[in-house]
Amino acid sequence: MKKTDYDKNYLLGGAIACSQADGGFQEGGKGISTQDLRYLDPSWTPEQIEDKHQNNPFSQEEFDQALKDQGTKYYPLRRGIDFYYHYKEDIKMLAETGLQIFRTSISWSRIFPNGDDQEPNEEGIKYYRDMFTECKKYGIKVFATMIHYDIPVNLVIKYGGWKNRKIISFFEKYVTVLYKRLGDLVDYWLPFNEINAAKFSPWDGVCLIPGTEKNMDQEIFQCLHHQFLCSARAVQLGRELVPGKLIGGMIARFTTYPATSKPEDNLQAIQDDQYSNWFYLDVLARGYYPEYMKRYFDKINVHIHFEPGDKELLKDGTVGFVSFSYYFSQVSTNAANWEQTAGNLIMTKKNPYLKESEWGWQIDPIGLRFTLNQIYDRYHLPIIVAENGIGAHDELTSDHKVHDDYRIAYLSAHIDQLDEAVKDGVNLIAYTMWGIIDIVSCGPLTMDKRYGIIYVDLDNGGKGTGKRYKKDSFYWYKNRIQEHIAKSKKK
Repeated sequence: MKKTDYDKNYLLGGAIACSQADGGFQEGGKGISTQDLRYLDPSWTPEQIEDKHQNNPFSQEEFDQALKDQGTKYYPLRRGIDFYYHYKEDIKMLAETGLQIFRTSISWSRIFPNGDDQEPNEEGIKYYRDMFTECKKYGIKVFATMIHYDIPVNLVIKYGGWKNRKIISFFEKYVTVLYKRLGDLVDYWLPFNEINAAKFSPWDGVCLIPGTEKNMDQEIFQCLHHQFLCSARAVQLGRELVPGKLIGGMIARFTTYPATSKPEDNLQAIQDDQYSNWFYLDVLARGYYPEYMKRYFDKINVHIHFEPGDKELLKDGTVGFVSFSYYFSQVSTNAANWEQTAGNLIMTKKNPYLKESEWGWQIDPIGLRFTLNQIYDRYHLPIIVAENGIGAHDELTSDHKVHDDYRIAYLSAHIDQLDEAVKDGVNLIAYTMWGIIDIVSCGPLTMDKRYGIIYVDLDNGGKGTGKRYKKDSFYWYKNRIQEHIAKSKKK
Protein backbone atom coordinates (compact mmCIF):
# COMPACT_ATOMS: atom_id res chain seq x y z
CA MET A 1 0.00 0.00 0.00
CA LYS A 2 1.29 3.43 -0.92
CA LYS A 3 1.99 5.83 1.92
CA THR A 4 -0.49 8.31 0.42
CA ASP A 5 -3.25 5.70 0.36
CA TYR A 6 -3.69 5.72 4.10
CA ASP A 7 -1.35 7.88 6.12
CA LYS A 8 -3.59 8.97 8.96
CA ASN A 9 -2.20 8.79 12.43
CA TYR A 10 -4.39 11.62 13.64
CA LEU A 11 -6.35 11.15 16.87
CA LEU A 12 -10.12 10.80 17.11
CA GLY A 13 -11.65 12.35 20.20
CA GLY A 14 -14.28 14.63 21.67
CA ALA A 15 -14.65 18.06 23.22
CA ILE A 16 -16.62 19.97 25.84
CA ALA A 17 -16.25 23.32 27.64
CA CYS A 18 -16.15 23.70 31.42
CA SER A 19 -18.81 26.43 31.50
CA GLN A 20 -21.25 24.25 29.56
CA ALA A 21 -20.57 21.02 31.41
CA ASP A 22 -19.10 21.40 34.88
CA GLY A 23 -21.74 22.99 37.09
CA GLY A 24 -20.33 23.22 40.60
CA PHE A 25 -21.23 26.90 40.68
CA GLN A 26 -19.14 28.54 43.42
CA GLU A 27 -18.14 25.11 44.76
CA GLY A 28 -14.58 24.05 45.42
CA GLY A 29 -13.55 27.66 45.90
CA LYS A 30 -14.64 28.73 42.41
CA GLY A 31 -15.33 32.42 41.80
CA ILE A 32 -18.06 33.85 39.59
CA SER A 33 -17.21 33.73 35.89
CA THR A 34 -18.55 35.85 33.06
CA GLN A 35 -20.43 32.90 31.58
CA ASP A 36 -22.21 32.35 34.91
CA LEU A 37 -24.18 35.55 34.19
CA ARG A 38 -25.97 34.45 31.02
CA TYR A 39 -29.75 34.17 31.44
CA LEU A 40 -32.41 31.77 30.17
CA ASP A 41 -36.00 31.46 31.35
CA PRO A 42 -36.82 27.74 31.07
CA SER A 43 -40.48 28.59 30.38
CA TRP A 44 -39.62 30.40 27.13
CA THR A 45 -40.86 29.00 23.84
CA PRO A 46 -38.34 28.00 21.16
CA GLU A 47 -39.20 31.23 19.34
CA GLN A 48 -38.46 33.33 22.44
CA ILE A 49 -35.19 31.46 23.00
CA GLU A 50 -34.07 32.07 19.43
CA ASP A 51 -35.08 35.73 19.60
CA LYS A 52 -33.02 36.16 22.75
CA HIS A 53 -30.06 34.33 21.21
CA GLN A 54 -30.06 36.29 17.94
CA ASN A 55 -31.25 39.74 18.98
CA ASN A 56 -30.25 40.38 22.59
CA PRO A 57 -27.68 37.82 23.75
CA PHE A 58 -26.47 39.92 26.69
CA SER A 59 -27.35 43.28 28.24
CA GLN A 60 -26.29 45.57 31.07
CA GLU A 61 -29.56 44.82 32.85
CA GLU A 62 -28.87 41.12 32.61
CA PHE A 63 -25.36 41.66 33.99
CA ASP A 64 -26.63 43.63 36.99
CA GLN A 65 -29.43 41.21 37.78
CA ALA A 66 -27.19 38.14 37.50
CA LEU A 67 -24.77 39.52 40.09
CA LYS A 68 -27.65 39.80 42.57
CA ASP A 69 -29.11 36.36 41.85
CA GLN A 70 -27.05 33.58 43.39
CA GLY A 71 -29.39 30.84 42.18
CA THR A 72 -29.16 28.49 39.23
CA LYS A 73 -32.77 28.41 37.97
CA TYR A 74 -32.27 31.02 35.26
CA TYR A 75 -28.58 30.36 34.68
CA PRO A 76 -28.00 27.07 32.82
CA LEU A 77 -24.22 27.55 32.69
CA ARG A 78 -24.15 27.46 36.48
CA ARG A 79 -25.64 23.96 36.28
CA GLY A 80 -24.16 22.41 33.16
CA ILE A 81 -24.52 18.64 33.34
CA ASP A 82 -22.80 18.40 36.74
CA PHE A 83 -19.62 17.09 35.14
CA TYR A 84 -17.78 18.49 38.17
CA TYR A 85 -19.17 15.62 40.23
CA HIS A 86 -19.66 13.04 37.48
CA TYR A 87 -16.42 13.31 35.50
CA LYS A 88 -15.16 9.88 36.57
CA GLU A 89 -18.19 8.03 35.26
CA ASP A 90 -18.38 10.24 32.17
CA ILE A 91 -14.73 9.72 31.26
CA LYS A 92 -15.06 5.98 31.92
CA MET A 93 -18.02 5.84 29.52
CA LEU A 94 -16.16 7.84 26.90
CA ALA A 95 -13.15 5.56 27.29
CA GLU A 96 -15.35 2.64 26.20
CA THR A 97 -15.28 4.10 22.69
CA GLY A 98 -11.49 4.01 22.62
CA LEU A 99 -11.41 7.81 22.63
CA GLN A 100 -7.88 8.95 21.87
CA ILE A 101 -8.02 12.60 22.92
CA PHE A 102 -10.32 14.70 25.11
CA ARG A 103 -10.62 18.44 24.84
CA THR A 104 -11.96 20.44 27.76
CA SER A 105 -11.38 23.89 29.17
CA ILE A 106 -10.04 25.16 32.46
CA SER A 107 -12.03 27.79 34.33
CA TRP A 108 -9.79 30.72 35.26
CA SER A 109 -12.18 31.50 38.13
CA ARG A 110 -11.63 28.01 39.54
CA ILE A 111 -7.86 28.58 39.64
CA PHE A 112 -7.93 32.27 40.62
CA PRO A 113 -11.49 33.03 41.85
CA ASN A 114 -11.13 36.78 41.36
CA GLY A 115 -8.49 36.75 38.66
CA ASP A 116 -6.16 39.01 40.62
CA ASP A 117 -5.69 36.79 43.69
CA GLN A 118 -2.21 36.50 45.16
CA GLU A 119 -2.34 32.70 45.43
CA PRO A 120 -4.17 30.07 43.36
CA ASN A 121 -7.09 28.05 44.68
CA GLU A 122 -5.68 24.63 45.56
CA GLU A 123 -9.09 22.94 45.35
CA GLY A 124 -9.39 24.07 41.75
CA ILE A 125 -5.95 22.79 40.84
CA LYS A 126 -6.75 19.46 42.51
CA TYR A 127 -9.97 19.11 40.50
CA TYR A 128 -8.16 19.48 37.19
CA ARG A 129 -5.27 17.25 38.24
CA ASP A 130 -7.73 14.56 39.27
CA MET A 131 -9.81 14.91 36.12
CA PHE A 132 -6.83 14.90 33.76
CA THR A 133 -5.34 11.94 35.67
CA GLU A 134 -8.60 10.10 35.07
CA CYS A 135 -8.14 10.66 31.33
CA LYS A 136 -4.57 9.34 31.50
CA LYS A 137 -5.76 6.23 33.32
CA TYR A 138 -7.55 5.25 30.12
CA GLY A 139 -4.77 6.33 27.79
CA ILE A 140 -6.65 9.45 26.63
CA LYS A 141 -4.56 12.48 25.67
CA VAL A 142 -5.61 15.85 27.13
CA PHE A 143 -6.21 18.95 25.00
CA ALA A 144 -6.76 21.87 27.39
CA THR A 145 -8.23 25.27 26.55
CA MET A 146 -7.18 28.00 28.96
CA ILE A 147 -10.06 30.36 28.18
CA HIS A 148 -13.29 29.14 26.61
CA TYR A 149 -15.06 32.51 26.81
CA ASP A 150 -15.20 32.62 30.64
CA ILE A 151 -12.99 34.82 32.82
CA PRO A 152 -13.46 35.86 36.48
CA VAL A 153 -16.18 38.51 36.52
CA ASN A 154 -14.16 40.51 39.06
CA LEU A 155 -11.69 41.34 36.27
CA VAL A 156 -14.52 42.98 34.32
CA ILE A 157 -15.95 44.89 37.28
CA LYS A 158 -12.65 46.05 38.76
CA TYR A 159 -10.48 46.55 35.68
CA GLY A 160 -12.71 46.59 32.60
CA GLY A 161 -11.71 43.12 31.52
CA TRP A 162 -9.87 42.78 28.22
CA LYS A 163 -9.95 46.56 27.67
CA ASN A 164 -7.28 46.94 30.35
CA ARG A 165 -3.68 45.91 29.65
CA LYS A 166 -3.36 44.89 33.29
CA ILE A 167 -5.21 41.71 32.37
CA ILE A 168 -2.08 40.57 30.51
CA SER A 169 -0.12 40.25 33.75
CA PHE A 170 -3.02 38.48 35.46
CA PHE A 171 -3.27 36.08 32.53
CA GLU A 172 0.48 35.47 32.63
CA LYS A 173 0.21 34.47 36.30
CA TYR A 174 -2.71 32.17 35.51
CA VAL A 175 -0.85 30.50 32.64
CA THR A 176 2.29 30.05 34.73
CA VAL A 177 0.29 28.17 37.37
CA LEU A 178 -1.36 26.00 34.70
CA TYR A 179 1.98 25.01 33.19
CA LYS A 180 3.69 24.38 36.52
CA ARG A 181 0.86 22.52 38.21
CA LEU A 182 -0.90 20.77 35.31
CA GLY A 183 1.68 20.77 32.53
CA ASP A 184 2.73 17.16 33.07
CA LEU A 185 -0.83 15.97 32.37
CA VAL A 186 -1.70 18.12 29.33
CA ASP A 187 -0.61 17.12 25.84
CA TYR A 188 -1.84 20.14 23.84
CA TRP A 189 -2.55 23.67 25.05
CA LEU A 190 -4.89 26.27 23.58
CA PRO A 191 -4.88 29.77 25.13
CA PHE A 192 -8.15 30.98 23.53
CA ASN A 193 -11.23 29.28 22.13
CA GLU A 194 -12.52 30.79 18.88
CA ILE A 195 -10.61 34.05 19.29
CA ASN A 196 -12.57 35.67 16.43
CA ALA A 197 -15.77 35.34 18.51
CA ALA A 198 -14.90 38.79 19.84
CA LYS A 199 -16.22 40.38 16.66
CA PHE A 200 -19.34 38.25 16.34
CA SER A 201 -20.26 37.63 19.98
CA PRO A 202 -18.64 40.39 22.08
CA TRP A 203 -19.71 39.20 25.52
CA ASP A 204 -18.44 35.70 24.91
CA GLY A 205 -15.28 36.77 23.15
CA VAL A 206 -14.07 39.84 25.03
CA CYS A 207 -16.67 40.42 27.80
CA LEU A 208 -18.09 43.58 26.24
CA ILE A 209 -21.80 44.32 26.59
CA PRO A 210 -23.43 45.37 23.29
CA GLY A 211 -24.67 48.95 23.34
CA THR A 212 -22.42 50.11 26.16
CA GLU A 213 -19.43 51.38 24.17
CA LYS A 214 -19.15 54.59 22.10
CA ASN A 215 -17.14 52.79 19.42
CA MET A 216 -17.75 49.08 19.83
CA ASP A 217 -15.41 48.09 17.00
CA GLN A 218 -12.57 50.08 18.55
CA GLU A 219 -13.01 48.38 21.90
CA ILE A 220 -13.39 44.92 20.36
CA PHE A 221 -10.17 45.13 18.37
CA GLN A 222 -8.22 46.71 21.22
CA CYS A 223 -9.40 43.87 23.48
CA LEU A 224 -8.33 41.44 20.77
CA HIS A 225 -4.91 43.04 20.65
CA HIS A 226 -4.53 42.28 24.35
CA GLN A 227 -5.66 38.69 23.73
CA PHE A 228 -3.12 38.32 20.92
CA LEU A 229 -0.42 39.50 23.33
CA CYS A 230 -1.63 37.04 25.96
CA SER A 231 -1.51 34.21 23.45
CA ALA A 232 2.04 35.13 22.45
CA ARG A 233 3.08 35.31 26.09
CA ALA A 234 1.53 31.88 26.69
CA VAL A 235 3.69 30.49 23.87
CA GLN A 236 6.82 32.08 25.33
CA LEU A 237 6.10 30.75 28.80
CA GLY A 238 5.32 27.34 27.32
CA ARG A 239 8.76 27.09 25.74
CA GLU A 240 10.23 27.71 29.19
CA LEU A 241 7.88 25.75 31.47
CA VAL A 242 6.50 22.92 29.29
CA PRO A 243 9.19 22.46 26.64
CA GLY A 244 8.19 20.21 23.79
CA LYS A 245 4.44 20.76 24.25
CA LEU A 246 2.50 22.36 21.40
CA ILE A 247 0.56 25.56 22.10
CA GLY A 248 -1.93 26.58 19.45
CA GLY A 249 -4.41 29.15 18.19
CA MET A 250 -8.06 28.72 17.25
CA ILE A 251 -10.82 30.44 15.32
CA ALA A 252 -14.45 29.70 14.59
CA ARG A 253 -14.02 28.89 10.92
CA PHE A 254 -16.49 30.60 8.60
CA THR A 255 -15.77 28.79 5.35
CA THR A 256 -17.11 30.74 2.39
CA TYR A 257 -17.50 30.31 -1.37
CA PRO A 258 -18.36 32.99 -3.94
CA ALA A 259 -22.13 32.88 -4.50
CA THR A 260 -21.62 33.22 -8.26
CA SER A 261 -18.78 33.63 -10.74
CA LYS A 262 -19.28 37.40 -10.72
CA PRO A 263 -16.00 39.17 -9.96
CA GLU A 264 -17.79 41.15 -7.24
CA ASP A 265 -18.78 37.95 -5.41
CA ASN A 266 -15.27 36.54 -5.71
CA LEU A 267 -13.78 39.70 -4.24
CA GLN A 268 -16.38 39.63 -1.47
CA ALA A 269 -15.40 36.04 -0.65
CA ILE A 270 -11.74 37.05 -0.33
CA GLN A 271 -12.60 39.97 1.94
CA ASP A 272 -15.01 37.93 4.07
CA ASP A 273 -12.26 35.37 4.54
CA GLN A 274 -9.73 38.04 5.47
CA TYR A 275 -11.89 39.89 7.97
CA SER A 276 -13.63 36.88 9.54
CA ASN A 277 -10.91 34.23 9.47
CA TRP A 278 -7.42 35.02 8.21
CA PHE A 279 -6.77 38.18 10.24
CA TYR A 280 -6.92 36.30 13.53
CA LEU A 281 -4.83 33.35 12.40
CA ASP A 282 -2.36 35.58 10.59
CA VAL A 283 -1.57 37.39 13.85
CA LEU A 284 -1.39 34.18 15.86
CA ALA A 285 0.58 32.11 13.33
CA ARG A 286 2.59 34.72 11.40
CA GLY A 287 3.13 37.14 14.26
CA TYR A 288 2.05 40.43 12.73
CA TYR A 289 -1.01 42.41 11.64
CA PRO A 290 -1.63 41.75 7.92
CA GLU A 291 -1.55 44.66 5.47
CA TYR A 292 -5.13 44.20 4.31
CA MET A 293 -6.44 45.18 7.77
CA LYS A 294 -5.16 48.77 7.44
CA ARG A 295 -7.88 49.70 4.96
CA TYR A 296 -10.51 47.81 6.96
CA PHE A 297 -9.56 49.54 10.21
CA ASP A 298 -9.70 52.92 8.48
CA LYS A 299 -13.17 52.10 7.19
CA ILE A 300 -14.55 51.22 10.64
CA ASN A 301 -12.59 53.92 12.49
CA VAL A 302 -10.36 51.61 14.54
CA HIS A 303 -6.88 52.53 15.72
CA ILE A 304 -5.02 49.82 17.63
CA HIS A 305 -2.84 51.13 20.45
CA PHE A 306 0.54 49.37 20.43
CA GLU A 307 3.03 49.79 23.23
CA PRO A 308 6.80 49.32 22.88
CA GLY A 309 7.60 45.62 22.63
CA ASP A 310 4.18 44.53 21.37
CA LYS A 311 5.33 43.85 17.80
CA GLU A 312 8.32 41.87 19.03
CA LEU A 313 6.15 39.82 21.40
CA LEU A 314 3.68 38.91 18.66
CA LYS A 315 6.52 37.85 16.36
CA ASP A 316 8.25 35.77 19.01
CA GLY A 317 5.10 34.09 20.30
CA THR A 318 3.64 32.46 17.20
CA VAL A 319 1.62 29.30 17.73
CA GLY A 320 2.79 25.75 17.16
CA PHE A 321 -0.46 24.48 15.65
CA VAL A 322 -3.69 25.86 14.24
CA SER A 323 -7.14 24.72 15.30
CA PHE A 324 -10.68 25.68 14.41
CA SER A 325 -14.33 24.86 14.87
CA TYR A 326 -16.18 23.83 11.73
CA TYR A 327 -19.93 23.36 11.52
CA PHE A 328 -21.07 24.82 8.19
CA SER A 329 -20.10 26.78 5.10
CA GLN A 330 -21.66 29.82 3.51
CA VAL A 331 -21.55 31.91 0.34
CA SER A 332 -20.29 35.44 -0.14
CA THR A 333 -22.07 38.07 -2.18
CA ASN A 334 -22.92 41.74 -1.96
CA ALA A 335 -26.40 41.07 -3.34
CA ALA A 336 -28.79 42.71 -0.89
CA ASN A 337 -31.65 40.23 -1.33
CA TRP A 338 -29.69 36.98 -0.90
CA GLU A 339 -31.47 34.56 1.44
CA GLN A 340 -29.92 34.08 4.87
CA THR A 341 -29.83 31.27 7.40
CA ALA A 342 -28.26 30.61 10.81
CA GLY A 343 -24.72 29.53 11.67
CA ASN A 344 -22.30 29.31 14.56
CA LEU A 345 -22.04 32.86 16.04
CA ILE A 346 -23.35 34.49 12.86
CA MET A 347 -26.16 34.66 10.30
CA THR A 348 -24.96 33.34 6.95
CA LYS A 349 -25.94 33.51 3.29
CA LYS A 350 -27.55 30.33 1.98
CA ASN A 351 -25.91 27.96 -0.44
CA PRO A 352 -28.69 26.41 -2.60
CA TYR A 353 -26.68 23.22 -3.01
CA LEU A 354 -26.55 22.35 0.69
CA LYS A 355 -28.97 20.81 3.16
CA GLU A 356 -29.43 22.31 6.62
CA SER A 357 -29.64 21.08 10.20
CA GLU A 358 -32.72 21.71 12.35
CA TRP A 359 -31.15 25.02 13.36
CA GLY A 360 -30.47 26.11 9.79
CA TRP A 361 -26.73 25.38 9.82
CA GLN A 362 -25.68 24.31 6.32
CA ILE A 363 -24.16 20.82 6.19
CA ASP A 364 -21.02 20.67 4.05
CA PRO A 365 -18.56 17.82 4.71
CA ILE A 366 -16.47 18.68 1.64
CA GLY A 367 -16.08 22.16 3.09
CA LEU A 368 -14.07 20.61 5.91
CA ARG A 369 -11.55 19.16 3.46
CA PHE A 370 -11.52 22.49 1.61
CA THR A 371 -10.82 24.31 4.89
CA LEU A 372 -8.06 21.94 5.99
CA ASN A 373 -6.30 22.37 2.66
CA GLN A 374 -6.65 26.15 2.77
CA ILE A 375 -5.29 26.49 6.29
CA TYR A 376 -2.42 24.05 5.85
CA ASP A 377 -1.39 25.65 2.58
CA ARG A 378 -1.34 29.09 4.23
CA TYR A 379 0.56 28.26 7.43
CA HIS A 380 2.14 24.81 7.05
CA LEU A 381 1.47 24.16 10.73
CA PRO A 382 -0.11 21.01 12.11
CA ILE A 383 -3.89 21.25 12.57
CA ILE A 384 -6.48 20.15 15.11
CA VAL A 385 -10.16 20.20 14.20
CA ALA A 386 -11.21 21.35 17.66
CA GLU A 387 -14.99 21.28 17.12
CA ASN A 388 -17.35 19.67 14.64
CA GLY A 389 -20.79 18.22 15.21
CA ILE A 390 -24.51 18.59 14.71
CA GLY A 391 -27.04 19.95 17.18
CA ALA A 392 -30.40 18.19 17.08
CA HIS A 393 -33.49 17.34 19.08
CA ASP A 394 -32.87 13.80 20.30
CA GLU A 395 -35.68 11.56 21.53
CA LEU A 396 -35.02 9.23 24.45
CA THR A 397 -37.21 6.17 23.98
CA SER A 398 -38.97 4.31 26.78
CA ASP A 399 -36.16 1.74 26.79
CA HIS A 400 -33.54 4.52 27.07
CA LYS A 401 -32.31 4.46 23.49
CA VAL A 402 -31.57 7.34 21.14
CA HIS A 403 -31.72 6.50 17.45
CA ASP A 404 -29.67 9.34 15.96
CA ASP A 405 -28.94 8.19 12.43
CA TYR A 406 -28.72 11.87 11.40
CA ARG A 407 -25.74 12.37 13.72
CA ILE A 408 -24.02 9.22 12.49
CA ALA A 409 -24.46 10.38 8.89
CA TYR A 410 -23.09 13.84 9.70
CA LEU A 411 -20.04 12.61 11.61
CA SER A 412 -19.28 9.83 9.14
CA ALA A 413 -19.31 12.20 6.17
CA HIS A 414 -17.06 14.72 7.90
CA ILE A 415 -14.55 12.17 9.18
CA ASP A 416 -14.38 10.69 5.66
CA GLN A 417 -13.24 14.13 4.50
CA LEU A 418 -10.52 14.18 7.16
CA ASP A 419 -9.06 11.10 5.54
CA GLU A 420 -9.19 12.77 2.14
CA ALA A 421 -7.44 15.88 3.50
CA VAL A 422 -4.68 13.76 4.99
CA LYS A 423 -4.19 12.10 1.61
CA ASP A 424 -3.97 15.62 0.18
CA GLY A 425 -0.95 16.12 2.43
CA VAL A 426 -2.49 17.99 5.37
CA ASN A 427 -0.67 17.43 8.68
CA LEU A 428 -3.63 16.63 10.97
CA ILE A 429 -3.03 16.05 14.69
CA ALA A 430 -6.54 15.36 15.91
CA TYR A 431 -10.29 15.70 15.52
CA THR A 432 -12.35 16.39 18.64
CA MET A 433 -16.07 16.24 17.91
CA TRP A 434 -18.36 18.69 19.70
CA GLY A 435 -19.77 18.00 22.28
CA ILE A 436 -18.95 14.40 22.88
CA ILE A 437 -21.52 14.24 25.69
CA ASP A 438 -24.69 16.36 25.79
CA ILE A 439 -24.00 19.75 27.41
CA VAL A 440 -25.74 23.12 27.63
CA SER A 441 -25.60 24.61 24.14
CA CYS A 442 -23.59 27.82 24.21
CA GLY A 443 -25.77 29.85 21.85
CA PRO A 444 -29.37 29.29 22.98
CA LEU A 445 -28.32 28.04 26.47
CA THR A 446 -30.58 25.01 26.12
CA MET A 447 -30.20 21.28 26.66
CA ASP A 448 -32.57 20.37 23.85
CA LYS A 449 -30.00 21.30 21.21
CA ARG A 450 -27.90 18.16 21.69
CA TYR A 451 -24.57 17.28 20.12
CA GLY A 452 -23.34 14.27 22.08
CA ILE A 453 -23.02 10.57 21.54
CA ILE A 454 -24.10 10.25 25.18
CA TYR A 455 -27.56 11.46 26.19
CA VAL A 456 -27.88 13.37 29.46
CA ASP A 457 -31.38 13.27 30.95
CA LEU A 458 -31.83 16.97 31.75
CA ASP A 459 -34.18 19.53 30.24
CA ASN A 460 -33.77 23.26 29.62
CA GLY A 461 -34.58 24.01 33.24
CA GLY A 462 -32.12 21.47 34.60
CA LYS A 463 -34.86 19.03 35.54
CA GLY A 464 -34.44 15.29 35.00
CA THR A 465 -32.55 12.34 36.39
CA GLY A 466 -29.19 13.47 35.07
CA LYS A 467 -28.54 9.88 34.02
CA ARG A 468 -26.35 9.15 31.02
CA TYR A 469 -27.44 6.89 28.16
CA LYS A 470 -25.51 5.72 25.11
CA LYS A 471 -26.98 6.82 21.79
CA ASP A 472 -26.71 4.79 18.59
CA SER A 473 -23.93 7.19 17.60
CA PHE A 474 -21.95 6.06 20.65
CA TYR A 475 -21.63 2.53 19.25
CA TRP A 476 -20.97 3.87 15.75
CA TYR A 477 -18.15 6.14 16.98
CA LYS A 478 -16.67 3.28 18.97
CA ASN A 479 -16.47 1.16 15.81
CA ARG A 480 -15.13 4.06 13.76
CA ILE A 481 -12.34 4.72 16.28
CA GLN A 482 -11.41 1.03 16.38
CA GLU A 483 -11.28 0.87 12.57
CA HIS A 484 -9.26 4.09 12.47
CA ILE A 485 -6.68 2.77 14.93
CA ALA A 486 -6.40 -0.56 13.15
CA LYS A 487 -5.83 1.04 9.74
CA SER A 488 -3.31 3.47 11.19
CA LYS A 489 -1.26 0.56 12.55
CA LYS A 490 -1.30 -1.25 9.22
CA LYS A 491 0.10 1.59 7.14
